[in-house]
Amino acid sequence: MSAAVRFLLRRMVGHVVLLAVVCSCAYLLAAVSLNPRENYEGQRPPPPPQVVEAVLAERNLSDEVPLAERYLTWASGVVAGDLGTTWDGRPVGEEMARRVGTSLRLLLLGALLGGVTGVLLGAWTGSRRYGAADRISTAASVLLISIPVVVIAVLLQSAALWVNQVTGVELLRTTGEATPGLSVGVWGGLADRARHLVLPTLALALPQIAVFSRYQRGVMAEAASADYVRTARAKGLTRGRALTVHALRSSLIPAATYLGYSVAALFTGAVIVEKVFGTHGVGELLIDSVGRGDVNAVAAVLCFGAVCVLLTGALLDVVRVVLDPRLRTE
Repeated sequence: MSAAVRFLLRRMVGHVVLLAVVCSCAYLLAAVSLNPRENYEGQRPPPPPQVVEAVLAERNLSDEVPLAERYLTWASGVVAGDLGTTWDGRPVGEEMARRVGTSLRLLLLGALLGGVTGVLLGAWTGSRRYGAADRISTAASVLLISIPVVVIAVLLQSAALWVNQVTGVELLRTTGEATPGLSVGVWGGLADRARHLVLPTLALALPQIAVFSRYQRGVMAEAASADYVRTARAKGLTRGRALTVHALRSSLIPAATYLGYSVAALFTGAVIVEKVFGTHGVGELLIDSVGRGDVNAVAAVLCFGAVCVLLTGALLDVVRVVLDPRLRTE
C-alpha cells in the first residue's frame, strides 16, 4: 500500500470519527438548550399537560425523558436514515431533502468563487508586493473583512434594486430562488435561477475572496523569496515561470488546508444570506427551528453542516496528496 493511500485512509477514519463526535455534540447541545414544550404552552387554550407530554414523548422531544435515552433513540434513528420529526409532527428528513439542494448550490458556488478568486488574487498580489495593485487589494480586503455578511447582503440587495430601477429592466432578482409560476422552458428556468443566485453567491463569496487573498498573498510572498525559486531562476527559468511552477504550487498546499477549515465560516454566512435573500435552504430552517425550539430539526441542520465541512476536508486531502510529493513518498 502506497504512502498516499495510507495517508488518505488515516484521514478518512479520522473524519468519520470526528463526524460522529460533532453530530452527537450537536444533538446534545440542541436537546439541552431548546424547549419545544413552549410551542404547546403558548397555544390558546393550552392543551392538557398530559397530552403535551404524550406528544413530546412520541416525538422524542420530552425533557422528562433522560437525555441519554433521547440521544440513543435519536442516534439509532440517524443510523437507520431517520432524522426524527419536528415539534408539530413533520418528518425532518423530508424538510431537509426539500431544502438541501438550494443550500448546496449556494455553498458550492460561494466556495468556488471565493476560494479560487481569492487564491488567484492573493498569488498575483503576493508576487508583486507593495505595488499599486497590492495596495488597492489590501485596502479592499480589509474593508470587506470588516463588514458583517448581513450588511454586505443588504448592500448588494439595495444596489441591485437601484440598478433595476435605473435601467428599467429587472436584471437581478433580490429575493427567492426562482420566480413563481414562470413558464419559459428549461433554459429559461435555468437563466431565472441564475439571476436569483447572483446576489446571494456574491454576498457569500466576497468575504471569502478578501480572506483568501490576504492569506495567499503572505504565503506566496514567502514562497517567491524561497531558495528553490532563486535556484530555478539561476537555472534559466524566467521569473513568471519560476513563480508559477514552483512558488505557486507549494503555496497552494497550505491554502488547500485553510479552505477546508473556512467551510464552517462559509456555512455560517450562508445561514444569514439565505434569510436575507429569502432562499428557502437549510440556513433558513435552522433559524426558524431555533426560534421554535425544534431539537431534531436543529440537530439535522448542524449535522448537515458538519458533513459539508468534513467532505470538503476529505476532498482537499486528495488535493494535498496531488500537490505535495512528500505525502506520496513518506
